[in-house]
Amino acid sequence: MIKLTGLNNKEFYLNCDLIEKIEVTPDTVITTTTNKKYVVTEDPETIIQRIIHFKRAYMSTRPEVIK
Repeated sequence: MIKLTGLNNKEFYLNCDLIEKIEVTPDTVITTTTNKKYVVTEDPETIIQRIIHFKRAYMSTRPEVIK
């Protein structure tokens, strides 16, 4: 999950696996796979960096598979 800020300056967390697209209209609008839309203050590059950081942190903590 990544932390985002709505236009009302309230922070919330969004499951980044549900993000389908990010648009700039000029506000940043995130559309999820469930067709919900979130307008946030962060720019797309910041959101993408947060997704990358989250996924790297998640993948580095996964246990090794023993065969």
